Amino acid sequence: MDEIRTFIDNISPMNDSEWNFFSSKLKKVKFDKNTTVLKLGKIEKHLSFISKGVIRLYIPKEDSDLTFGFLFENEFVTAYDSFLTQTPSEYEIETLTETILWQISNQDLQEVYKRTKSGNIIGRKMAESMYLIKSKRELSLLSKTAEERYLNLFSDRPQLIKHVPLKYIASYIGVTPQALSRIRKRIT
Repeated sequence: MDEIRTFIDNISPMNDSEWNFFSSKLKKVKFDKNTTVLKLGKIEKHLSFISKGVIRLYIPKEDSDLTFGFLFENEFVTAYDSFLTQTPSEYEIETLTETILWQISNQDLQEVYKRTKSGNIIGRKMAESMYLIKSKRELSLLSKTAEERYLNLFSDRPQLIKHVPLKYIASYIGVTPQALSRIRKRIT
């Protein structure tokens, strides 16, 4: 749990009283590799901190999934739109490795926001961070070539290249696995 405190303190330090209240709401959950954390059509009930593991966000399709996000250790994961609106998720979340999450329920998070000074600051900064990641990805898909998007992964998210199967990377950058193979041959 120390990694969560370090992460949060880098955003907006919590005093011991606030931390004790917040941490009392966290629940540790372990998942095996390739486990669905949230199914399509289910309502997201938790905001989770990844203590260990790699997670993929995707839209399941009959012929091939549409992967649109990866998250790693020391990052938060949630189906944020479903979490905020408490409506069914239009995508799934799955583990790509053995994963340990620290989860807080939506109800408990709202209580943290009400009862702590730094809770709202942390929530706002996390929402801003998620928005910037989403915006950068959308702009990349609209303005860069597939090769540029692939090369940007090396600088932006090097752990993605090391820990994620190529078929998911291909989907993430918007190409087929065969097209990614041609891109990789061109740049090596």
